Amino acid sequence: MSMHRRSDAAGGIVVRVIFNAIAIYLAARVIPGMGFSGALWELLLAGLLFGVLNSVLKPLLVLFSLPLIVLSLGLFYLVLNGLILLLLAWLLPSLSMAGLLSAIIASLFMGLVNILLHAALQAWL
Repeated sequence: MSMHRRSDAAGGIVVRVIFNAIAIYLAARVIPGMGFSGALWELLLAGLLFGVLNSVLKPLLVLFSLPLIVLSLGLFYLVLNGLILLLLAWLLPSLSMAGLLSAIIASLFMGLVNILLHAALQAWL
């Protein structure tokens, strides 16, 4: 792998962490039942951990719950997203979540924010 590709990959990870942090912050401001009371570094840590959980844990959860995902026509995937967000709130004291429904709604909102931020970045580049 060339040095240029490594720097692009590292830059992409940094962008994803920042976008995740922005999505978490906005969701905490908009979604009832979700709150964030930490400093900027904790928000960036939350963005990093959210990305790691989605990259490492979510594929395993999807694999093991594939029958439920198929039977529910994909709706159980939303529950998995909510569970990942609940786990993040459990790991970080500065992030609070009222319950699974709030986590599911927040994960949908965060996904939308991430899509919009990535689209804006692509349009800008």
